[in-house]
Amino acid sequence: MTDEELLTHAAEAAEGSYSPYSHFRVGSAIVTDDGSIITGANVENAAFGASICAEANAITSAIAGGATSISTVAVVCLDGDPCTPCGNCRQIMREFGVERVILQTPDGATHPVSLEDLLPMSFGPEALDI
Repeated sequence: MTDEELLTHAAEAAEGSYSPYSHFRVGSAIVTDDGSIITGANVENAAFGASICAEANAITSAIAGGATSISTVAVVCLDGDPCTPCGNCRQIMREFGVERVILQTPDGATHPVSLEDLLPMSFGPEALDI
């Protein structure tokens, strides 16, 4: 699947966003270890801390469905400037081995970045020495 096709899946997921407070519709499409595509959208809550980001939504759905790692995450925001994953989502991506994050600029251009660029000097399971 091309980066552009993955971004299309993310944009379609963003259409299902529940964002009555921010009006900031975000969708994500991920590629799991077996090549499956899983999508997610942000789901807001009046108690803002209970909201869930599109990336976390897609990743946790994939893990609950049996995936063990995620290779790529695409993120699209339908409203306003392009968005990058929040710090919490970056840490979730780190936990499940994401290597590439594909963003889309307002003019529709594809912008791939590495998770290392988004989360340098990250903390991971190997740091726990368990």
